[in-house]
Amino acid sequence: MSEPVTAASPISVLEPYIAERLLPLGAYDPSAAAPRSDFDLNPSARPVGAVLTPAAVLVGLVEREDGLSVLLTRRSETLRRHSGQVAFPGGRMEAGETPSEAALRESWEEVGLDQQFVRVVGLGDAHQTGTGFSITPVVGFIRPGFELKAFDAEVAEIFETPFSFLMDASNHQLRSMMSPDGVERRFYAMEYGGKTVWGATAAMIRALRERLFN
Repeated sequence: MSEPVTAASPISVLEPYIAERLLPLGAYDPSAAAPRSDFDLNPSARPVGAVLTPAAVLVGLVEREDGLSVLLTRRSETLRRHSGQVAFPGGRMEAGETPSEAALRESWEEVGLDQQFVRVVGLGDAHQTGTGFSITPVVGFIRPGFELKAFDAEVAEIFETPFSFLMDASNHQLRSMMSPDGVERRFYAMEYGGKTVWGATAAMIRALRERLFN
């Protein structure tokens, strides 16, 4: 009997396992409602009839000798939205783009990641944000040898966090805070190496964990 696959399994085992459990690239439907959202934990805050802007992010799984790590950024403090927060490379989709095309383009523009190093294997569940985006996570394996350079106007820092840590549900902390309108909002957060992943990025990580390892 073979051993169960975990987030710490060899990369040669994880890649086909992950690809099999993701949505295929052709499954993207811009007219479909996002199955996940910032409002899953705060249903009373969900807007009615919101018009969503399509966006895509790259969930980059970097192949390191000691296992996979996830490529993340800390957004510039000068940005109008989500300044200083931890995020995947990505952004809004341009007309005619697929999620994978948008995620790879944005990764090049934000952190200088050359797409020749990326093997896209599938899509995660779309996530609706409170700021009006429907974000499609694009999962790709990144082979070593790449060089990164942050686009200072958008990215303050580039770093990696172990995939096995992020896929461990015991590291997903349920927190709450008071919004400016005086309403308590709940969200998940993950802390590692002095960085806190929270909000939509943490929610997408949690959704990916549920798809892969539940």
